[in-house]
Parts: sequence; C-alpha cells; structure tokens
Amino acid sequence: MNDENANGIHWSFWVIGAVGLIWNVLGIANYFIQMDPSVISAYRESEQAIIVGRPAWATGAFAIAVFGGAIGSLLLLLKKSVASYLFIASLVGVIGTMIHALGLDIEFGGGEIAGIIIMPLVVAAFLIWYARSCQAKGWIS
Repeated sequence: MNDENANGIHWSFWVIGAVGLIWNVLGIANYFIQMDPSVISAYRESEQAIIVGRPAWATGAFAIAVFGGAIGSLLLLLKKSVASYLFIASLVGVIGTMIHALGLDIEFGGGEIAGIIIMPLVVAAFLIWYARSCQAKGWIS
C-alpha cells in the first residue's frame, strides 16, 4: 500500500505540519494570555515568578519562539523550505526563554520541567529536523 499522495508526499507530512501549527498557535495564545495580569494570578507560583519578572529580552525570545514556530509551520504546510530557518529562530527563542526561566531561583516540579522546559525544546528541535528531512526528500522547496 502506498502512503504517498499524487505529489509524492507522505500523509504524515500534513499531520506533523498541522500539529506543529496547532502547538505554536497555542503558544501564541499563551503569549497573549500572559499579558493579562488578572490571568497570571491563577497560575502556579513558579509560573508567576517566570512571567512577572521577565525582562524585555526574555519576552522577545518568547515571541520569537512562538511566532517563528507558527509561521514556520504554516510555511512547511505551504511546502516552503524557508520554514527550517524560522524553526531555527524559534529554537533560539525557546533557548532564550529557558535561560531566563532556569536563571531564576525557582524549584520546578517534574511536570513543570517536562511542560515548560523539555517539551518546547524537543518540539522546536524536531521541527528543524523534520523540515530539513522534508527538503531532502523533495517534499518542500
């Protein structure tokens, strides 16, 4: 059974691209939600510490992470190879955001380490790898 469509693109391309887009759009929503002080009060203490004292450079890194990832995912779905560069920018943004969070005197729980630190890094790195893999296969150009 052939899992590729008429263009030779495997069905998983569309699933991974859509999931990447959803992940990053949720990140954009989180970015804007964090701008509302009344919402921040409902966050856990460790999350509040990250958000309230965040310097401008870390806020900028957060914006680059989520907007770069969302635009990169959209470009991936449009089969544009420039998506990999936006994913690289997104990873740099994630790293900048993590540098700020890890530099604070906060004791993170296991779920917070997984959700706030590990998952964004893994997803950003995976999207870079996947975009380059798709380019090597000729699925994007």
